[in-house]
Amino acid sequence: MQGGGAPAAVVILGAAVRPDGSPSPALRARVQAARAWGERQMPPARYVPTGAIGRHPPAECVAMAAILAAAGVPHERILQEPRGTDTLSSVLACVALLRGIGHAGEVRVATHRYHLPRSLLLFRLAGCPARAVPPPAGPTETGQPRQWQWRLREIPALPYDAALMLWARLRRRI
Repeated sequence: MQGGGAPAAVVILGAAVRPDGSPSPALRARVQAARAWGERQMPPARYVPTGAIGRHPPAECVAMAAILAAAGVPHERILQEPRGTDTLSSVLACVALLRGIGHAGEVRVATHRYHLPRSLLLFRLAGCPARAVPPPAGPTETGQPRQWQWRLREIPALPYDAALMLWARLRRRI
């Protein structure tokens, strides 16, 4: 548990919204993992759900903010980031948002285990020494069909996104 300084910011990376507008199990699990960690902190964490409208509205950040609000998290501790359309753009937008509000506390990332290495690397390359919240069980841990698809897609995505983040740094976009 952190001491009585600035609250941590927990960035919750987006996942799909279903055709009926309800959160997918992956999206709900990420929010629950973020909240489980964030509410144990002193002071309680600030949440940054991120994600634009995907295949189906509402925006992923809106769906996550609704879950947090329904669980009793005060609106002033939820900072929605609606521009991120993928991991890289979400990280860039969240880093800009946190810098813009002068966030001085630690930054934590809530996502699934298969997605953490790339997510954390991107935050760190952006100059934000983020750490993970304990991840929820995901498709690779629960034995769901296509479990290897999630891990395998990270193999090309990690160096690709890392190169794009470094390019953004060279161009002084972050």
